[in-house]
Amino acid sequence: MNTTSPDFQSYLDDYALLIGLVLFFVVVDAVLKLITLWQSARRKQIAWFIVLALVNSLGILPVIYLILNRSKDKFKR
Repeated sequence: MNTTSPDFQSYLDDYALLIGLVLFFVVVDAVLKLITLWQSARRKQIAWFIVLALVNSLGILPVIYLILNRSKDKFKR
């Protein structure tokens, strides 16, 4: 028994590439956000942590943070 309607299947066929691209960018954004949240918490940058956690910037804000803070310290061990 086919439970999907022809309209829905047609939609999936037409927009499969777009759905794949959106999912790819969602994963990239989540990874960037996790990296920047981890680094800002480790460096005790409370303001950056709060802004990065609350603002959905589609990866733009995490990239800005990583660029601005790339040469501060190389994770002291």
